[in-house]
Amino acid sequence: MSEPMSHTTEHWPLVADYQTDGFFDEMFATDAAGRLSPRPHYAGLLARLEQLDADELRRAGELANRSFLHQGITFTVYADAEQGTERIFPFDLIPRLVPPDEWALIETGLQQRIRALNLFIHDIYHQQQILHDGVVPRRLVVRARHFRREVVGIDVPFDQYIHIVGSDLVRDGEGRYLVLEDNLRSPSGVSYVLANRSTLRRLFPDWFGVGHVRSVEHYASHLISNLRSFSPRPSRLGTGGPTVVLLTPGIYNSAYFEHVFLAQQMGIDLVEGRDLLVLDNRVYMRTTRGRQQVDVIYRRVDDDFLDPLVFRPDSTLGVAGLVGAVRAGNVALINAIGTGVADDKVIYHYVPAIIRYYLNEEPILANVPTFLPAYPEQLEYVLAHLDQLVVKAANESGGYGMLIGPTASDQEIAEFRERVQSNPRDYIAQPVVPLSRHPSFVVDSLGRRLEGRHVDLRPYILSGPNDIHVLPGGLTRVALRRGSLVVNSSQGGGSKDTWVLQ
Repeated sequence: MSEPMSHTTEHWPLVADYQTDGFFDEMFATDAAGRLSPRPHYAGLLARLEQLDADELRRAGELANRSFLHQGITFTVYADAEQGTERIFPFDLIPRLVPPDEWALIETGLQQRIRALNLFIHDIYHQQQILHDGVVPRRLVVRARHFRREVVGIDVPFDQYIHIVGSDLVRDGEGRYLVLEDNLRSPSGVSYVLANRSTLRRLFPDWFGVGHVRSVEHYASHLISNLRSFSPRPSRLGTGGPTVVLLTPGIYNSAYFEHVFLAQQMGIDLVEGRDLLVLDNRVYMRTTRGRQQVDVIYRRVDDDFLDPLVFRPDSTLGVAGLVGAVRAGNVALINAIGTGVADDKVIYHYVPAIIRYYLNEEPILANVPTFLPAYPEQLEYVLAHLDQLVVKAANESGGYGMLIGPTASDQEIAEFRERVQSNPRDYIAQPVVPLSRHPSFVVDSLGRRLEGRHVDLRPYILSGPNDIHVLPGGLTRVALRRGSLVVNSSQGGGSKDTWVLQ
């Protein structure tokens, strides 16, 4: 862990009253006398920041958010009737810096985790050896919401189920990185990583002269290369290579901007279910030049809606016969059907054991300690300590279906008590992690200043036939509401540019 520098920043008005409040702070440490001093890898950036005043930062922040709005860099909140559905993802100007030694730990830890989870998913849809050996209880797997019996026994290219991952990491009070959850179905947010970097580089190009910041601009080229590598058809000379499409649910999806952005960046077609058809177990795209066979589908449609002949018969978002084409080996789906079984927060509890079972290695990155109400003795403890725990629904995301006990009302606790008692398999409980904080530029009735806000980190991982690439950076999400531990965009969170230093 980085040690603080000896000099302080007391002369800079924007941090004159800055407090760490006992949390691990990404930028500052405090000495025995309570004085702030920057961690070494932030010293160069702070020297640049100290040249700016509050008005300059306010204007830059307004320009950034206006730019996002004009570019359509938004997300959709379905349940917000008062403010409409389209919102920008608020951008905080102060970047988060990750030194090389910390990034090496994150990178190797995530690569290890993805290798083990891919072996696990392949196993449970084939031999199920880990279930026979009792390492993960069978009843918890087969009752997982995203376990798909329909694809048991189906082979996928290179036995690779996981291709694109966005894992959520947090740091605790001691600065240790912990994995909060794995997002293996269709993780979103990487477009904000690229937009944040582009915007900050335009606003403050001189900031990037303080050190060697690793690039994130190559993500789209790496992604399309990874997608093509899973084509079930061999490369054909003179045809431009495999045909890859991005399947979107359409304009009303919360991440539609990202679907458009990534398709444009990769130079591939953005399609909806109605643009595709299946004939003789092959997928074709309707074009003005006639039908064109599709080799790889980067799908941003959930399993339930992919094929009305196999999953939900009322779905208009997918393609009838798609699962048959997958079964015949004529098209690759990215990510594969059924990967969501490992997204289940109950299965998350077993990931350290999964790593030991398949890789014979100790986990590099630890989980947050987790209680499973599915076990009677743990259920009893959870119910007795609801006011002290964070309780999460096993298959919810976006900050929904969650109870933060210490800040919850008596009514909320009573409601969750009833939910957990009636369906203990579908909940987990965890101690409250004192998430690390990072300075954010705040403008409110108290003035303009830097103030600590809780953050997490979502690195993006591309898993190919031969290697696992972790994008050097990721999405730092920040809880912009003072004291909030919930960083999700749907719950009022924002984001920061994340710099991985050479």
